[in-house]
Amino acid sequence: MSLDLAFGAARSGLLTTQRSLAQVAQNLANASTEGYTRKAGDTISVSHANSPMGVRMGAAQRSVDAALVAERHARAGEAAGAAVRERLLSGIEAAHGQPGDGQSIGDRLGALRASVIGLRASPGEPGLQREFLQAAHDLALSFNDIAGAIGEARQQAQDGIQEEVARINAGLREVAQLTTAIQRDRVLGIATGDLEDKRDLALGRLSESLPLRTLPQSDGGLILVTRGGLGLPLDPDKDAFSTAPAALGPEAFFGAGGTLPGVMLGGVDVTRQLGGGRLGEYVALRDTTLPRYQAELDLAAGHLASRMEGQGLRLFTTPSGTVPDITLPYSDPAAGLMGFANSIRVNPAVAADPTLLRDGTHAVADTPGGPTAFTPNPATGPAGFTLMLDRVLNHALGDTVRTGTAWAALPSGGLGPDGSLASPFLPPRTLEDYAAVVTGAHTADRAAATASRERAEGLRRGLDARFQRESGVDSDAEMAAMVQLQNAYAANARVMSTAQQMWDTLLNMVR
Repeated sequence: MSLDLAFGAARSGLLTTQRSLAQVAQNLANASTEGYTRKAGDTISVSHANSPMGVRMGAAQRSVDAALVAERHARAGEAAGAAVRERLLSGIEAAHGQPGDGQSIGDRLGALRASVIGLRASPGEPGLQREFLQAAHDLALSFNDIAGAIGEARQQAQDGIQEEVARINAGLREVAQLTTAIQRDRVLGIATGDLEDKRDLALGRLSESLPLRTLPQSDGGLILVTRGGLGLPLDPDKDAFSTAPAALGPEAFFGAGGTLPGVMLGGVDVTRQLGGGRLGEYVALRDTTLPRYQAELDLAAGHLASRMEGQGLRLFTTPSGTVPDITLPYSDPAAGLMGFANSIRVNPAVAADPTLLRDGTHAVADTPGGPTAFTPNPATGPAGFTLMLDRVLNHALGDTVRTGTAWAALPSGGLGPDGSLASPFLPPRTLEDYAAVVTGAHTADRAAATASRERAEGLRRGLDARFQRESGVDSDAEMAAMVQLQNAYAANARVMSTAQQMWDTLLNMVR
């Protein structure tokens, strides 16, 4: 090998080693940077006419398992959606009360029953009448509080939909900008590893709002598809999704004839095609879970008021003094069931005259298959009148509408403002049992959301650790590589120094 070739080969080795050292230094400097992956360039031998010319360093590349990245994003979306569900349902669980604290609807019904039993032992005792009245007030307030918590959570879901749509639009614009930059740099032959890291990080954040499947293109481009099969446009200057604000009431619903806004993509309503992530969870809570909760609570309150009314005691009413008609479907506005739990109150006439709890408020005609006839105790009647209290205990709060005739089970289907929802359980016949089942179902949903979040987060942590091992920066390995590169640099420097000395010797000989 000529001295020129030796000198050139050593020089190329020095330059390649210098670039490799710079890449190692960059890796170490970004070891703790979120989303950064290790970059390394291959050392390529250069030759001409079968003669070695030295080496050069290829473009720095990252080594990333696309399937692993996709799985990490999927688990991130699952955890984010479960966290939304857990957070919104926690407020409802708190309103229901903890087991044994006496605050749940079932506990309040039990306290109402106990107050009736206490009054029956001495029907004319004013203090016991007031205890019965207070128990009724407490029960009505519990219905109001839980219904209020459900309504608040549903409004939060609606507001969350708007927030997520804005977040998704911003994320799509960011991905579009990064994709354009990647495609431009590839055309110019510039390494795009750092830009791809940033794009993966943006896609990870985007997947928390709306789970996506990514289809990389050979030119650095990207096709995004949602879980529901929607292709998403990547436009750095234009929002993909849109929606509108809304104030929700118990009667509001999404769909044909409803008043709630949908999520639009290019002018097309895609609300039903959104699933997973925070956006999908907000939609499910707003349109399915929370309307069902509201309906179940309304049924418990409505049947309580109606069963009392049927036995001759108008104890619970709306603010206008009416009692729901439970013979009509829940979704029929004429039934007065939608939102009844929000407005249920103790009849002002009873509150003003607690003796009506003993005597009854109105007469009842005998109805085949329904309540038996009842005549209220007149003002001059016996103070020990117990017929009304027996009807409340045995029938209104019991499992029969009359002796030998069981109450029909509360509805499990036809729920929600549009009648499209159904309870996930078989409703019991008694109000106390139904209330207990409803409370258990609602609180179990929160527990399931917590378990789902913890599971998804655990899986994500495991995937993150694996990703870090495979694609992250190992500081120890980088330091070891730096030592090797420094040795290689020194070796190339010695070659150049030796070549220089040989040139000097030759020149001296010529002189």
